[in-house]
Amino acid sequence: MKHSRHSLIELTMARLKEFWREKEIVFWVFCFPVLLSVALGLAFRGQSEVLIRVAVLDVEGAAELAKSLDEHESIDCFLLTEAESVVQLRNGDVVMLVVPGNPHSYRYDPTRTESSFARLLVDDALQRGAGRQDLLLGKDDYVEQVGSRYIDFLIPGLLGLNIMGSGMWGVGFAVVSMRAGKLLKRFLASPMRKSDFLLSFLLSRLVFLLPEVICILGAGYLIFGVEIQGSILSVLLVALVGCIAFSGLGLLCGTRIKTVEGAQGMLNLVMLPMWIFSGVFFSTKNFPEFMQPVLKFLPLTALNDAIRAIMLDGASLASTAGGLMIVVAWGVIPFFVALKIFRWN
Repeated sequence: MKHSRHSLIELTMARLKEFWREKEIVFWVFCFPVLLSVALGLAFRGQSEVLIRVAVLDVEGAAELAKSLDEHESIDCFLLTEAESVVQLRNGDVVMLVVPGNPHSYRYDPTRTESSFARLLVDDALQRGAGRQDLLLGKDDYVEQVGSRYIDFLIPGLLGLNIMGSGMWGVGFAVVSMRAGKLLKRFLASPMRKSDFLLSFLLSRLVFLLPEVICILGAGYLIFGVEIQGSILSVLLVALVGCIAFSGLGLLCGTRIKTVEGAQGMLNLVMLPMWIFSGVFFSTKNFPEFMQPVLKFLPLTALNDAIRAIMLDGASLASTAGGLMIVVAWGVIPFFVALKIFRWN
């Protein structure tokens, strides 16, 4: 047992040294996500894009207004209470809230590129309903509160994205590279256990987790004022679970592949859908309703939702347990499958 523990430590140290020797890996793990968050944060500060999910504040006259907007073929409109509207605007589930009055008020975040288009579309629908003579005036009510901006939504998504990328590429690709370089065959004659070898990749990833989290969240706070409403310890624990999960998934992807090209194809095949569908850059509510159960089951979706709940809503770690169980399952099951099917040659 003592020998096994010693070999695991030595293997983990070897993984860490390999990491630091590859300077480009250091760039992609630590520098690239910071540069990406800065670029996207600046890009979405005052421009606009398209989305048509709007809500009407549930007050007197709201039902008639919502009915009028819902008749528009490009508007999906529904009623929300004040509390519900704050949460859904923050999470990007709706892009604008119409507050009935004289004049009506359009509440939205101008840094969300889709919101300005929604503002024009809703105003156009209301003007048409009023006879198209500009009898119904509107005013803008910008959302500029910290915690409700697009950059506040984006930073947790980039953190989850980086945890996925560094876990899967840093583990899965490393295993395949060693196999392609005939290095694993040399280990076949050693007393090393497969479990120690595979665990060393996972442990080496954990060492770099804290610096990754600090780089991304630190850049978000210093440059854009992104704050953590909940516990920073809870964010770190969620990130730890995500790191373990994607390291396990990366091991499974690389455990039998023999070429570097095959590893690139497999990792991209697994990761690309999550880039698009897991709510990194925009809410998963943008996708059709029939897709929602599948999207929520993706590990990156569950990880992003948990991080955002803690950072933006101040949620407790216990309240994210359901999503974390999904993340854990995506890590534990692939690891043991990888351990079962792993071969040195």
